[in-house]
Amino acid sequence: MIERTLVLIKPDGVQRGLVGEIISRFERCGLKIVGMKMVFADEKLAGDHYAADEAWMISVGKKQKESYAKKGIEVKETELELGSKVRDYLIKYISMSPIIALVIEGHNAIAHVRKIVGPTSPHDAQPGTIRGDFSFDSYQLADSSKRPIQNLIHASENRKEAEREINVWFTDKEIHDWKRIDEDLLYRKGK
Repeated sequence: MIERTLVLIKPDGVQRGLVGEIISRFERCGLKIVGMKMVFADEKLAGDHYAADEAWMISVGKKQKESYAKKGIEVKETELELGSKVRDYLIKYISMSPIIALVIEGHNAIAHVRKIVGPTSPHDAQPGTIRGDFSFDSYQLADSSKRPIQNLIHASENRKEAEREINVWFTDKEIHDWKRIDEDLLYRKGK
């Protein structure tokens, strides 16, 4: 199934000069960039991206708690409190310097992109993933520094989130339909 997803190369990826390396990972596996731009997000745009959605904040807090639990660390804050704190950190972080926003298209693009990116916590990411190869951050280090995890990249988690996020960052005119030279091979139908 051909679908689209949003990818943001965050300030740490841009500032460290990893943009080309990150983009090439998606292109090499056959995914196609149909929208791309450099954006200096203000707090409103960042706040629209990291919407003040209670379910999202709880899910973020849950991930953080699970990561701590794996390491035997007990956290007293609720999942909502953790998620709200992370949201505030993320808004400040993503608006501190330019980012690269991408719309990526391909067969099962959301799942493929997330596999290439690796888990949210680089500490848990396997070698071969973007986060596993280029970042070592952890929730514990981020919390002790009072900042979000610096994991280089954001990738939409599911189709609904991808649609919402693409609309936050791109207009219809900024997304382009075009054909890769290898699409006939990649998407060839059998006889």
